[in-house]
Formats: sequence, structure tokens, C-alpha cells
Amino acid sequence: MKFIIKITTLFAALSLSVGAAGKAPNILIIYADDLGFGDLQCYNAESKIPTPHLDRLASEGIRFTDGHSSSGICTPSRYALLTGRHHWRDFHGIVGAMGNSVFKPERLTLPEMLKQKGYDTAAIGKWHLGWNWDAIRKPDAKKRVDPNDKRKRKTYGPEAYDWTQPIPNGPLDHGFDYYFGDTVINFPPYAWIENDKLVKAPDTLMNTGKWKKIKEGSWECRPGPMCSDWDPYENIPVTTQKGVAYIKAQAKTDKPFFLYFAYPSPHAPIIPNDEFDGKSKAGPYGDFVFETDDSVGRLLAAVQESGQSDNTIVIFSADNGPEKYAYARDQKYDHWSSKPLRGLKRDIYEGGHHVPFIIKYPGVAKAGTTSTALVSQIDIMATLASVVGFELPNENAAEDSHDLLPLLKGDTKNVRYSHVHNTRANQYAIRHHDWVLIVAKNGYLSGRNAEWEKKHGYKPDDQQAVELYNLKDDIGQRHNIADKYPEKVKELTGLLKGIREQGYSAPRLTK
Repeated sequence: MKFIIKITTLFAALSLSVGAAGKAPNILIIYADDLGFGDLQCYNAESKIPTPHLDRLASEGIRFTDGHSSSGICTPSRYALLTGRHHWRDFHGIVGAMGNSVFKPERLTLPEMLKQKGYDTAAIGKWHLGWNWDAIRKPDAKKRVDPNDKRKRKTYGPEAYDWTQPIPNGPLDHGFDYYFGDTVINFPPYAWIENDKLVKAPDTLMNTGKWKKIKEGSWECRPGPMCSDWDPYENIPVTTQKGVAYIKAQAKTDKPFFLYFAYPSPHAPIIPNDEFDGKSKAGPYGDFVFETDDSVGRLLAAVQESGQSDNTIVIFSADNGPEKYAYARDQKYDHWSSKPLRGLKRDIYEGGHHVPFIIKYPGVAKAGTTSTALVSQIDIMATLASVVGFELPNENAAEDSHDLLPLLKGDTKNVRYSHVHNTRANQYAIRHHDWVLIVAKNGYLSGRNAEWEKKHGYKPDDQQAVELYNLKDDIGQRHNIADKYPEKVKELTGLLKGIREQGYSAPRLTK
């Protein structure tokens, strides 16, 4: 009898890493950019943006209501997702225009891990983790004033680079077998990159006057080299096409795939294609979210049509909360992208990093489940390591990543109880159970909006040195109770100090 039980247990364990197709499960991570917690209808019934495909994905898997990115901005969150490590242990800001890679050579990444388990790995879309552009810049290159830039900033022109050369230290040097995208939609070079080379050499400087009219906000484009026929409106259609082709091609191979598909949307520039105009009741931003949802639907349809749906893990989330345009959107359309949260992109209030988080794992995660457990994108690496049977090393690997597999299998016990929120150096928040301590006078980094606070019933700043909230009672972070619970402030201050100083928080390293 014991022998039968052991054999049954063994087969159950194997079924986690080997699907019906006889190979380990495919993994598709879909990552939105500057998407609010309250934008999707599956998270906010009052959202004025239809999101049918993401709503359906949530109904087919687990919808986490307490999911977080590592940062309130782009590069750090992406780094944390792909390494299982808090970004603030290494850096805080974004990679600037044509900046270098944030990855150290010894740092194990998620695609490197999966490659060791036989996966074909691809990244399509936004990268924003840096390349070594200096390697292809000519030694005698000099910056010049960009005549198209209103601020008259100096930049390197297209003549400064040898575009025939491969660009080192990009996705291919950190675990991906294939890359296609434009690295960052509002940063140079404005050109398609395939693997480690530009598809076409830039021949001019960025000039938004050559493009169709922006639909909301501003272009927010940095000056630099551009292909004269570049059209940013083509970003989602072209990358979606590439994603669909990759997914369908993988169905014909014996290897499982890992596709990291990162959208430029709904980050500025807000440029929904014309066919999506008016599809939402939240203006062009809402239409851009709708177009993103439409693209997600095409990717998921490719998985289904190629016969891989039953053996593909799908993870959807976003790098941080919505941009500051959300204030005007709330005023004009009565749609609050962060609902029911306070704060936006950059902020260490919940709205800056508390994001949609959906995982579909056929045969393991029960469809239509809602989980209130505290989870982080940092946890994806340890979770997938558990799924594929990879033993993470104790050094240079996933030091802050928690294994969420028990949650996916239906265990209701929390895996993670604490999380550190950070965007800029020396401004942190610490979450522990239902409590959040903001170690600053307030959690704003994007700036305070008095009109929005008045509309939503927020009182003026009480000028306390720190802010303390209990999210169980106050998810909108309206009532600072730091003065009522000094011992809790002291406890959480010590917890934050300990996590920061010990260099890790992963359970496998604390045992």
C-alpha cells in the first residue's frame, strides 16, 4: 500500500512539470506598462474600459487581488520580475535613453534558468533593461543639438553608430534565444531590433512632426536616431504579429517555450490605432487599454489554435500603476485607473505598485479563483523554478523570491507576509500582513493633486514624520494612524531595516 501511495505521489509531482503534450509546460508572461489596478473590469466592475480577453483569462485561472510589482517605475520592476530580486538591492532608477544593461554577468535570470531546463526563450516588445550601445558607437562620434527637440538637447545622431554591428549586453546575453522589439517606444533608436541587430539603420533624428497626431498627453520621446519611415502606431500590431507567429511555430517543436511579451501600453505616448477609437468611455487612454486587451486576445487565441492551451502557463501583470494623466482622466471621464487605491506611477502608496496579477495554470490552478494572498512579481522566478524542478543556487539567484506553487494548487495559507515598496533611494514603504508603514512624510512621488483628494474625501496632510495604514480597514490609505500605534511603527521600521540589511528575504535562504 505504501508503495502505491509513493508511486501516485511521484506521478502527481511529475504532472506539475510535464503536461499532456509530453513536455514541460510552456510559459507565457504578458506584461503591460503603466496599467492601473482599476482599469480592468475583472478588478473594477465600474471600469469604463472593456477588457473581455483579460476578464476571460481571469475566469480561467487565479485572480490575485493583492499583487505587487517591485517598483513604481519601469526598469526596476522588469529587473525584479526576471531575477527574483528586489531592484533596490542594486539600483533605483530607469535605464536612460541608450543606457547600458542593469544585469551583472553573474546574475541568474529567469530565461537563463529555463534554458537550463530545455526551454526555448523569447522576448518580444519593450525591453528597457539596457544594451551596450557604446560598443557600436564610433570613436570619433560627437553629440550635436537636435533641431527637432524643443529643449534643444544634445544627442548622438545616426551617423555616430555602426549599425551593422551587433549590440552587446541585450536580451540575448541574458538568457533569451530571440528578441524582437524597439527596446523602448519613446527612447531612441526609433527602429526595430531583431535579436542583437537593427533591422534597418536609422537615417535621421527623432521628429514627432513626421508622425500622426498624438491622442492624449504628450509624446514624451527622447531625442536620438530614428528611421525616417518610423511609425510608433505600428508597435502593437507588429509585435502582436511576431508574438502570434512565435507561439504557433513553437507548437511544431519538441521544446517547451518561454515567451516574455512586454507591451509599450498604455504607457505614453497614448496612441491607440484608429480602429479602437471610442471603444471605451475613458478617452484615448481607455481605447489604448482596449487595444492592448485585443492584442492579448490574439496571443491567447494563438495558444489555443495551436493546441497548446492545456499545457501553457499564462501570467499577466503590469510594471507599475498608471501615469499622472490619470488625474485629468478621473476629472473628465470619472474613471479612476487606480481604484480603489491611492497613488499613481512612482508613488509608494498602493496605486504605484499594487497591480493586476493573473495566473492561469491548467490542471493546477482552479479556474475562476480569487485569491487575497499577498504576492509579488518577484515571486515568479521561485514559482517557475518549482514548476520545472530547478534548484535555485544560494548566491546570485532569486534572493527575494517566494514559491507561490502551493497557492496555485489551492493551499489557502499565505506564502508571503511582507513586501518592501520602493521607487527612489531612501524612500521606502514596508508591508507586513495588513499593515503598511511609509517611511516618509507621505507616499507621493508623482506629486499631490488637491482636487483629486478633495473629490475622494482625503484630508490635508497631517505632517507626521511617517504614515501607517491598515489595509484591511483602509485600502484607500485615507487615515494615517501612526500616532495611535507607535509600537507598530517601531516593529515595521525594524523589519524593513532587517530585510534591507540581510540581503535576502526568500524563505529558502532564511531557513
